[in-house]
Amino acid sequence: MRRITFLVVCILAVCLCAGSAFASGPYPDTMKVDYFLDYGGGEYYATLELTNTGYSGGNICADIFVYDPTEEQTECCSCLLTPNDLRTISVVTDLNSNPLTGNVPSSGNIRIVSAETTGGSCPLPYTGITPVSYTLRAWATHIQTSDDYVLTEAASQDATLSSAELKALQNGCYAIHLDGSGSGQCSCGSGD
Repeated sequence: MRRITFLVVCILAVCLCAGSAFASGPYPDTMKVDYFLDYGGGEYYATLELTNTGYSGGNICADIFVYDPTEEQTECCSCLLTPNDLRTISVVTDLNSNPLTGNVPSSGNIRIVSAETTGGSCPLPYTGITPVSYTLRAWATHIQTSDDYVLTEAASQDATLSSAELKALQNGCYAIHLDGSGSGQCSCGSGD
């Protein structure tokens, strides 16, 4: 009897450790990464396109974090995506028009995390992000030169989100929230 009890305790301990390891990351297919080069001229502007595949069976948040070339987070926001929604976000007017420092970078990178909604909405993503796998897809257009405005489009790259990266994203957004007084909050463009 003692041997069976010990075996059951060991199995429970292994299951609990495996569950907590999954709950703390890594999170596969939850983060997309892209870059922006926006020379912002004429009628051409870089955009970010987001869609919810519907895999999770409901609404999700696209938590967006924008970085300048010196690796400083300049803006963050969270956008609600309904299943099959297509959201178009302008780099110039939505992701790069309200940087924390007031200095608008012409290049940088973007991190997008698919996450659960909080009470049906998407608050600023600085605490309590619960990543959701296999639900978010993203594409971006890029303006390659300022002379002839060559425009390219490509799918954003998949990245496995680690617990450390998730914490860094949230901490950067929290600092923006504390220091920004409204500055540093991007907007969600157009869509459903």
